[in-house]
Order: sequence, then structure tokens, then C-alpha cells
Amino acid sequence: MTGPLTNDAAARDGDPVPPAPALSAREWIDLVFDEASFDAAFTGVPTPDPLHFEDSRPYPERLEEARRLSGGEEAVLTGIANIGGLQVVVAVSDFRFIGGSMGFAVGERVAHAMDRAASGKVPFVAITCSGGARMQEGMVALLQMSKVAASSVRLHEAGIPMISVLAHPTTGGVFASYATQGDVIIAERGALIGFAGPRVRAVHDPGEERESLYAEDLLAAGHVDAVVARASIRDALISVVSLVRPTPAADADLLPPVVQPRGLERGWVVVQRARHPERPRSLAYVRGLTSDYFPLHGDRSGIDDPALIGGLARLGDTNVVVIGQERGDMNPGGARRDGRVSPAGYRKARRLMLLAERLHLPLVTFVDTPGAHDGIADESAGLAGAISDCLAAMASLTTPSVSVVIGEGGSGGALALTVADRILMQQNAMYSVTSPEGAAAILFRDRARAPEVAEALGVAAADLLALGAIDAVVAEPGGGAHADPEGAMRLLRPALRRALTEAMRGRGAQRRSRREQRLRGIGLPPATPATQAALRGITDAWEVAVGEMRERAGALGSRLRRRGEAATPAADATSAADTSAGGASPGEGTL
Repeated sequence: MTGPLTNDAAARDGDPVPPAPALSAREWIDLVFDEASFDAAFTGVPTPDPLHFEDSRPYPERLEEARRLSGGEEAVLTGIANIGGLQVVVAVSDFRFIGGSMGFAVGERVAHAMDRAASGKVPFVAITCSGGARMQEGMVALLQMSKVAASSVRLHEAGIPMISVLAHPTTGGVFASYATQGDVIIAERGALIGFAGPRVRAVHDPGEERESLYAEDLLAAGHVDAVVARASIRDALISVVSLVRPTPAADADLLPPVVQPRGLERGWVVVQRARHPERPRSLAYVRGLTSDYFPLHGDRSGIDDPALIGGLARLGDTNVVVIGQERGDMNPGGARRDGRVSPAGYRKARRLMLLAERLHLPLVTFVDTPGAHDGIADESAGLAGAISDCLAAMASLTTPSVSVVIGEGGSGGALALTVADRILMQQNAMYSVTSPEGAAAILFRDRARAPEVAEALGVAAADLLALGAIDAVVAEPGGGAHADPEGAMRLLRPALRRALTEAMRGRGAQRRSRREQRLRGIGLPPATPATQAALRGITDAWEVAVGEMRERAGALGSRLRRRGEAATPAADATSAADTSAGGASPGEGTL
């Protein structure tokens, strides 16, 4: 989706857009959801006065005034609505009701709404506009943060999509509880957003030029996925809600045929084609092969790495999560650093992997990197651990996954995105334990010998197919994908769709087991009849040994039970004697 989204670095520079006046909950509902579709629910929760709070007037009087001004019963409106014809459960803050603050009634209504979304298996949409916890209810209000955060976790555990819209302004306890728990977080353009509002901020950094952060700041720091103009939030939500729904696999019999590659090359010529500057990159393939691509940004820890792209998309009729290493202009000093992903980029990738797993969406990755960004600062920021976490996350997935090596697959930086059910490789892509130049420098102390080392390393698709490290080679136009990018997409599309259909067969545990079995088998010599017979003999002997151990354990258990039964009458007699003497039986306490 393009247009209303603020996704690129250029759009994030400069001062934030001035925020628009806050809307009431009813105004947000009329703006965003299908006409006349909203049905209010979970409204029977009373507002308590636990502290009998009074400042210039009693708290109950402030509540009555807020109801007159806002037209609502509380600072949140909850219920069920449709958006783009799809049902959702919603919770919409009302800033006109005591600043949209969260007290007991707000927390309880939001928690009930989340419970309904979980039981009904429909997405939950939160539109937040709040000043934080309601001070008139003291600690009761503050504890609502824990309540709604716990309800958010139950949504995640149930695999229910949660989408947050941070409207102007969103601060305090609402922001720091359920608003930031969204699987997808959209911010209203120009919205003031932060934990501490400008009136209550206690810490001021040296040299800070303003007291608040805005939506655009959070996008640049990777805390939100998109910044959207108010008038376009409905369109953005329709796109996201439609993309987070699991969809069935395509009918394999109806898919177009896959063109088989011819004339597979090996060695240095493949390296040169894989690195060609005009070769299509990940973002081009995502945009060309999928529809309704909705980019997701950030590692949720303060950084959005442009070298790692990803988001929600639709491949054919199948909703998927996509991830790609994006080389951009192949400039190591550019914004995308020639596709060298940082620790933050790998954390973002892991976030998207786990999102695919949680929402039961297939995962598709596009691999194209000369290697990870391995500067000293990256090492200090946990590069190795971030790569390891990606490997572990992909290895544990039960949702279907397909990886495509589309250019240069450089070492562990590429491997982090290729632990998949099906691994495809374009015929002029390369995939290697290290670069040919690096290997030549290590082996011969002469990087000029890279061409001869390239063939020895077996970097070509034909080599890796023979090794069993990939499942299929995808044909390219004559001369390579760079010679005809559109043709390369036409050849990749049916291969990718068929691979995804194959990956979606069976159950999740079966997919995980097959991945592990394949990994453990790569590198072993082909099993001969004698080897297979020996393995069967070992298996048979093991089963006999396990059976004997079970029999012995059963016999030992029987003997112990008989001994216990024989000892019971004596124990009962002793207990009776103690009781008749007025003693306390074992286990009884005294005060």
C-alpha cells in the first residue's frame, strides 16, 4: 500500500506534521468502520470511586460532567463492528472523557473486548487517544495497565491479530500497556505519542529541542509500522485486517507449470551474475510477485534497519508474511548498506517470523546479501546472538515457510533467513560459506585467486541442489535475471507459488520434523544397502533393549506396591493409638 503511508527515510526527516484536533470515540467509529455496523458491547461496567477522591469538586461530579461533554458513559467505547465487510472487535478511546484516561471501567471494558475477540476468533482493533492512567482512582487505575497487558498476551497466545492505531494524543498508561502490544501498529500522522506527556516529563536530556515525540519520530525509531493521515486510516486498516487472516493453500492442479532451467553454470560466472548491479532485488520481487504489500517497520527496540524489509502481503490468493534483504544501490555506505543486515535488522526479521507463527501465516523470505554488517559496533550490539535467534526462530516454526536465494547468499548472514520448508535458488544466484575472495585470502593469501576458489566452494545452484542444501533451481532468462527483470519474475512466480503450496501440506509438527531431518542428513554419504541394514539392526536392538527395561521397571513397581500394602495395617494401628492418646496426627498443624 502506498500513498498515505510514511515509509521511507526521506519522509521522516524534518519537523512533524502539526496534529489535528482530537476526535471523540463516536467520530472515530463513524470515520473508520463500515456505516451502521458498530454494535456497542461490554458497557455494563460501573465506574468506582475507590479513594472518594475530591479536589476542587468530588470525583462523581467530574464523571457526570465528562458524560455531558462527551456524550459517552466512559473514556472508551467498546463493541463489535465491520471494516471492509470483515468483523472485528474494537476499543476506541474518547479523549473528551477526562482526557481518555484509563480507570477501572476502561480497563475492564478493554479486557472484556479482548476476551470476546479471543473467543470469537476475530481481530481486535484498538484506537487509542489518552492521557494515561486516571489519577482520581489511584493505584486501582494504575493496575489496569497490568490487566489489559495480560489480556493482550492471551490474544497473542490464541493467535488472534491485534491492531493498534495510535491517535493524537496517545500517552501514559494506555500507550505503555495495550496500545504497544499490537501485532501491527499504525500511528496517526502528526500525533503526539510518548510514555510521559510534556506536562509530567521528569527527565530532560541535555540539548533536547522539544519535549515530546510524534508519530514520525516513532516510525524512524522502529516503534510503529506506518504513519497514516487521518483520512486514510480506514483504508490502511482494511488492508491490514484482510492480510492477517489465514487463507487456504492454492490448488496445485490449477497452478501454472514451472519452467525448468537449462544450461546451469558453475563457478565464477555465477558469482558475477549474482552480483550484477542490475539484478532485481528483494523489494522489486515483493512488489512484483505479491499484491497489497503492507510494509512493517522496526525491531521495537529503537531501530529500523533499511537493509531488512518485510511486511504483510498476498501471494496469489494466499496471505503471507514476507522478509527480504534489500541491497538497494549496492553501495556499502548507502542507507541499505548493500544488504548487510545489522543486529537490529535480524531482530526485526525474528519479530516477523514470530508474527507469522502466531497468526498462522506462511513465511516467504528473499535472500540477497554479501554477508551481515559485522563492524565492531554491530558485534557489540549482539550480531552473533541476533543471527542465532533468527536461526532458532525459523527452525522452530510450525507455519509453512519458503526461502528464495535471489542473488548473493553470503555465509551466516544469509543462512539466518533460509531455514525453511522449501528452499529455492535462482539459477544464477550463489550461496556460500564465505565469499570466494575471502576464501582465497585465507587459503592462498591472494584474493586474485577467487575465480578458481569459487568453483571449489560449490557456490552455484547446481552444486547446492546436488548437495541437498536446496530443493529446486528456478530458471532465469537468458544471460541472467538482470537481462530481463520482468522475465525473471514471470519465471519465479509459478515456482514460488508451487513451493508454497507444497510447504502448506501436512501439519506443523510434521513440517518442523522434516526440516530437522533434512538438516541432519546434509553432508552424509548416500546410504548403501549395507549401511541401511546396519541401521535397521541398531534400531531393532534398541527397541528390544527398551522393551526389556520397561518390563523390569514394571516388575520393580509391582514389588514396591506389594511392600507398601503389607506395611499399611501396622501404620494404621500406630495412627489409631496416637489418636486415642490425644496426639496430633502427622500433617496436622497447631496454632
